[in-house]
Amino acid sequence: MSSATTAGPAPKLPAVPGSVLDPRDALAMNLHASPGVYAVLLGAGISLPSGVKTGWGVVEDLVSRVATVRAVDGADERTEALADPEAWWHKTFGEALSYSGLLAHVAPTPAARQAHLARYFDPDEDGVKGPTAAHRALAQLVARGYIRVILTTNFDRLMEQALEALGIQAQVVHRPSAIENMTPLAHTKVTVIKLHGDYADLDQLNTFEELNGYDDRLKGLLDRVLDEYGLLVCGWSADWDKALVRSIENTRSRRYPLFWSSFGRLGDDARRLIAAHSAPALQGVTADELFTDLLVRVEALDSMAAAPVTRDMAVARLKKALPDPVRRVELADLVNDAAKTVTGGTARQVSASGTSYLDSVLACRAEADVLLHLLAHGVYHDDGTHRDLWRAVRARLAGVRGQITANSYNHLLEAMRHYPALLATWTMGVSAILAGREEYLAELLSTPAWSDAGGTARPKLPAHYLNPRRVLDGDALNDLVKSANGQIPQFQQAALLRNQAREPLQNIEPDDAAYAAVCDRFELLASLVAFDPAGGPEDPWLGPSLSDRHWERPHALANQVAEEIDPDWPLLRGGAFGGDADRAKTAMKALTEWRKSHYRGW
Repeated sequence: MSSATTAGPAPKLPAVPGSVLDPRDALAMNLHASPGVYAVLLGAGISLPSGVKTGWGVVEDLVSRVATVRAVDGADERTEALADPEAWWHKTFGEALSYSGLLAHVAPTPAARQAHLARYFDPDEDGVKGPTAAHRALAQLVARGYIRVILTTNFDRLMEQALEALGIQAQVVHRPSAIENMTPLAHTKVTVIKLHGDYADLDQLNTFEELNGYDDRLKGLLDRVLDEYGLLVCGWSADWDKALVRSIENTRSRRYPLFWSSFGRLGDDARRLIAAHSAPALQGVTADELFTDLLVRVEALDSMAAAPVTRDMAVARLKKALPDPVRRVELADLVNDAAKTVTGGTARQVSASGTSYLDSVLACRAEADVLLHLLAHGVYHDDGTHRDLWRAVRARLAGVRGQITANSYNHLLEAMRHYPALLATWTMGVSAILAGREEYLAELLSTPAWSDAGGTARPKLPAHYLNPRRVLDGDALNDLVKSANGQIPQFQQAALLRNQAREPLQNIEPDDAAYAAVCDRFELLASLVAFDPAGGPEDPWLGPSLSDRHWERPHALANQVAEEIDPDWPLLRGGAFGGDADRAKTAMKALTEWRKSHYRGW
């Protein structure tokens, strides 16, 4: 009969008695300082968001089904059964209603019982009734060694499923008979103690009478946990389970604090237990909020003592965090910290007196190394969930550059402040093409707008202001892009970009020829956006994409792109050219004409 409390305003209890700390801070610090010595008590509040019913909810539903199939001559007993299942059952069948008795009548064999219960507890094809964010975050805390004992009044297996998803096989105790032979709590990765049993058990504790007393073996184990471990209560109302209330109430000598989290109004028993143990109360907090926030805070404390994050470590952390909604904050912090290094470094390198132009270019690339690897893998592996993060990072990089000055040398240095933004755009653009998500290029080449005259000039698109020829001085790059035989490529900026973005994309596309082909495509598409009649036209991105082999030969890249342009073209779906295919075709014609009039034997 474990049940969630009703949401609503409740009188506030002291946060942390005798302390100025927020209870969330105190909880995280205590957990981090004493790994493995805090147990968690979970009630129905953690599982309800998944769609799983409480044990009593199953009883109510089964009783209503019995009442429905008993209908005779149109008479409907279901309303009466729903209003008071216990009274209706006793009146109809002359016996007290219990979970075990009900199941014995409805499904007398194990196979039949499993068939009835599966629809209440097993996840369906759409993932409904699967582990919640709270279960997954708690499993992460177990994986990190912070939690080793989980008490639960729930019949479901959501906690076990969340642990299994991380490769953790829990010791699960759901019957008193298993306690005698269980592995000691200190010798297991985690032990899940199901105080009321498992949904497949016939000897569950569910009614008022059943919840009034525990088996002596279970009570002994529970008392040991309550005496030896700190305790975090979440989603348990204390309204029904009088045996558990008494056990907590009788634990007088707490070795470690008790914390109590509740989303809704606290009942009298809960308030009495909180007061008796001077427990910090976290009110108005859902289970998902509690455990995801706790994980973030503990990880922040971990990071204080952690070694500096290397590039490979950063990429590994990114790949783990990308698909996990619990780790969104960790992912954002990881990428934003790398971006902060770049924006600060760019400002230092460009303003450092006595630094040569080439040294500044190389220094900017070195500062951006970790970020470029994160962006390459982030965009490639992301399904679109974190698009706002990539957009925000690129906007920060673009914002480093200020207004162009009159001094020629200062002009070159100030323009170079956009080099990290250009590198990031190139890396993300090539990665998006490799991932088959060219619709992302529309946003990448169109936002954010920027003006080079302190906001007074017409704002330009990234396809304009990040044009490599606007950002980098080609002649100054000769020594960097010179080939082994001393030859200087025709397009120094394009050669530098391809070379300096190669390493972040190496593991995504190891074949050099394939990498070059994708670079050509990105360069051509950037030129095409730059020639959008609504925003220009501007100059193209000069590089190998303008060579004869991509324009004059059969099946040339330019011809392929021109044939692709239709209303369903990815760039149009992404918002480029205002989603107008005719506008994109006009841009393609303008780019073709520009190449004819400026052709120099490329």
